[in-house]
Amino acid sequence: MAVVGAILRGPGIIQTSLTAVLRERASLQPHDPAFTFIDYDSQWDGVAEELTWAQLYRRVADLAAVLRERTAPGDRAAVLAPQNLHYVIGYLAALEAGLIAVPLSTPAPGFSDERVLAVLADAAPTVLLTDSAAAAAVAAHAGAAPDATIIEVDRLPAPAPRAAAGRRPTPEVAYLQYTSGSTRTPAGVMVSHANLVANYRQMIRYFFPHHGGVAPADTTVVSWLPFYHDMGLLLGVCAPILGGWHTVFTSPLAFLARPARWLQLLAAYPSALTAAPNFAFDLAAARVSDDDLPGADLSSVLAVMNGAERVLPGSMDRFTRRFAPLGLSAGVIRPSYGLAEATLYVATAAPAAAPTVVSFDPDLLAQGQARRSDDGTALVGYGTPDSPAVRIVDPQTRRECADGTIGEIWVRGDNVCQGYWNKPEETARTFGGIIVDPAPDTPHDNWLCTGDLGFLSAGELFIVGRIKDLLIVRGRNHYPDDIEATVTAISGCRSAAIVVQGPDAEELVAIVETKNLGQTEAEIGERLAQIENSVHSAISESHGIVARELVLVSRGAIPLTTSGKIRRQACVERYASGTFERVR
Repeated sequence: MAVVGAILRGPGIIQTSLTAVLRERASLQPHDPAFTFIDYDSQWDGVAEELTWAQLYRRVADLAAVLRERTAPGDRAAVLAPQNLHYVIGYLAALEAGLIAVPLSTPAPGFSDERVLAVLADAAPTVLLTDSAAAAAVAAHAGAAPDATIIEVDRLPAPAPRAAAGRRPTPEVAYLQYTSGSTRTPAGVMVSHANLVANYRQMIRYFFPHHGGVAPADTTVVSWLPFYHDMGLLLGVCAPILGGWHTVFTSPLAFLARPARWLQLLAAYPSALTAAPNFAFDLAAARVSDDDLPGADLSSVLAVMNGAERVLPGSMDRFTRRFAPLGLSAGVIRPSYGLAEATLYVATAAPAAAPTVVSFDPDLLAQGQARRSDDGTALVGYGTPDSPAVRIVDPQTRRECADGTIGEIWVRGDNVCQGYWNKPEETARTFGGIIVDPAPDTPHDNWLCTGDLGFLSAGELFIVGRIKDLLIVRGRNHYPDDIEATVTAISGCRSAAIVVQGPDAEELVAIVETKNLGQTEAEIGERLAQIENSVHSAISESHGIVARELVLVSRGAIPLTTSGKIRRQACVERYASGTFERVR
């Protein structure tokens, strides 16, 4: 129990690795289920493929032995398998072999995946881990890593007898978590084993204070989030190993094809812990019918994290109202803030009857001040963070902002990562924040400058958007997330607010996805006109700005990052080039 006990104890935690804990799990609870993959591709209702802790570690150890034969300590191993048990085995085997893992998506057959190519060129892996189903697509991208060997996890060669002996020292860096690259070439965040353990402890402490800061013993992680994304990897692979929980997972495509599967799994397993970006809450509320969930009981769900993108009050409300008749409590919805540079988790709202939603004066928000009002812009609270430490800092003066003043969110703690792979200047800018004349309880250096704008109100954290996404129209600041929330409430679909240069000043353009427009041309035309009129009026009334144009497009037309965030610069480029395919 030495390693596992140390993780659960708190202060004085020893330095350990994810695979050291996995080895203990295999020894202490060998026959307990570890990971269960629900395969919806081979059967519509799903087929379960399961590994116990002992079976998982045996598969991991066998692959690690092969990897040791073909690599040197500290080499990178890119994982490009489909979202199944092969991905889990490949990722963990890379760590067990003393390599630095690089979680990636599987490139689509017949297409050139520019993000995968950019990451492979930057990380320079010596091995590409995939399976037989994706090997051809991976091979088509292998030119970006000319020194790499492709290994198919499901066609594992037998390791040489000498490879089974001994174990390499564990490198400090566990894996490179590449950012989504919405406005730049993807950068690899160097996540250490110590970062993982620290972030796990922080997350559990704040998600389960009502359980003594420890998740219940029967906790089951239910996830469809992609493993190549920070939230999907930490929730779906790393945290369950550190916590000893059973993980039940499927693929993002399985969820998108039928969102009811997510709710079905939450009802089928005890004490479910899950997470999703905001759009998934709207998708589930809109597309899951009563017939999809006969006899379902959601009353045992422990927590549903809402993160990765801006959390919208309306989305949470629609989700909880839709599934409340099945026993889902509004109190299990936990708005959460995090980023890859902090491993993942930074802050979450404390357990309550429902998430905190507060209205703020929109005119003052535009001026950088937050004052509560009875009727204004509704923002979701993310709790009162203290581990990791959070401060609001003026990015120009680098001084702490007063309560109610909008500034950049800065983070400091053992979960903050070491920097970006092979990017010393960008590392210094992002991870080397120094606060001028800090308060007595505020360390002055080593702050992570997140690039996110937010403020503290009565000690609680609120988030308003990204610095790089701030819209300035005729000299006034606007937060695109607020405008998009207004539009989405009308259209029921995703939207993107951008600024373009007009004849004499900057002007607002809204890209609006549409759906269910009608059966006839007349019905479709009437519905589109209704959306246009309503959106124009709502933007004018709620934000005091007139949109130059609404661009109505079909669902899925707005470009997104790998984590589901809107690529606003790409929207600007598509608008300027006229490449949006309009429905009107």
